Amino acid sequence: MRDKVEEVIASKIRPLLQADGGGIELVDVEGGIVKVRLTGACHGCPAAAMTLQMGVERLLKEALPEVERVVAVE
Repeated sequence: MRDKVEEVIASKIRPLLQADGGGIELVDVEGGIVKVRLTGACHGCPAAAMTLQMGVERLLKEALPEVERVVAVE
């Protein structure tokens, strides 16, 4: 599953975040929980929580129904 998650991040999510000066790293996948680290302009941004839930989590769930939720880690 980790490979599938990384593929979606690399092809769909990372380019969107990079367009705004941000970035994302896959930290771990435990069951249906995906752990990511937001970097660049996304790290510490007031809208990071919304980006994570409404953007990253939504796109991952659409592509991979087995994803239950996405959490940010430091």
